Amino acid sequence: MRVKDLSYYINCFEKLRRDRKNGGAPHKPVLLISLIQAYQQGLYQTNKINIIPELVGLFKSNWNSLVETNHQCLFALPFYHMHSEPFWNLIPNEGCELWVKSKSSMRSFSNLITAVKYSQIDEELANIIKSEKDSQVLKLFLLEKYFPKTKNGVGSNGNDYINDIENQITQEPQEEYRKRLILIRKQLDNDAFQEEIYVRSNIFKKEIPKIYNYTCSISGLRIDALSNISMVDACHIVPFSESYNDTVTNGIALCPNLHRAFDRGLISINNNHKVIISKEFSESSDSNYGVKQFEGKRILLPDNEKYFPSLESLNSHRRKFNL
Repeated sequence: MRVKDLSYYINCFEKLRRDRKNGGAPHKPVLLISLIQAYQQGLYQTNKINIIPELVGLFKSNWNSLVETNHQCLFALPFYHMHSEPFWNLIPNEGCELWVKSKSSMRSFSNLITAVKYSQIDEELANIIKSEKDSQVLKLFLLEKYFPKTKNGVGSNGNDYINDIENQITQEPQEEYRKRLILIRKQLDNDAFQEEIYVRSNIFKKEIPKIYNYTCSISGLRIDALSNISMVDACHIVPFSESYNDTVTNGIALCPNLHRAFDRGLISINNNHKVIISKEFSESSDSNYGVKQFEGKRILLPDNEKYFPSLESLNSHRRKFNL
């Protein structure tokens, strides 16, 4: 049995099974380059490859820098079809074993993240990629082999795509952002748009708690945990499905129970940033966790005024629930 060392994986990467049309599909090489960068950035520590927005973002960024052909930029395709390679094994979620075998279904990003728990690469490959020297050898090989004309376009960390979206979400006016998303929706098919929204929604979920100092804006709840646990949600004031708006001024930080109360119209916020309570429900008066105790309370706001919740969005929320 051949030793699975650096030369073994270079040989595997040289013989990737790809659609040969139009110069050969670039999806698998782009994903492998992105995976190497993800390890280098500490996003993965073991041989289990979960689908995370950072990896999707690296894939999109590298695609934009490297690919000159008219292939469609879809992350789901290589993540699924890489299972034909000897170093990549898809682990399905319980009950999804037969679903994962359906190639046509796995083209859809939403189906992929529903059906696939994670991908598992060889332990040997994971250890090689975690080595700064060996991972650089693998990345340079992939660039030379598959992208000799554009290899110099890849940045050191490949985060341009994520950085651009973070800037749009935190800096752009709501209407400008909305127009941008509507245009993107027209340009992309449904599968590609799913991936775009997956990345954007996860950046929104990360940015909102950050600008509210990881504190619920109504209750003041904040828990600092050693592990990656958050007790504060990023809540859209006007749902994305209605507004196409992931800018931070269309969001507030709420703990889960108040998030649900806000989404269902039990509470809202007036133009003075004070809590309004609906008259359409009752609750136990002796509960320490009741919603009505917050009536008239001024919410906690971000330190930077430009991140304050949009009055337009708050007005829309109140109109929707007649508050």
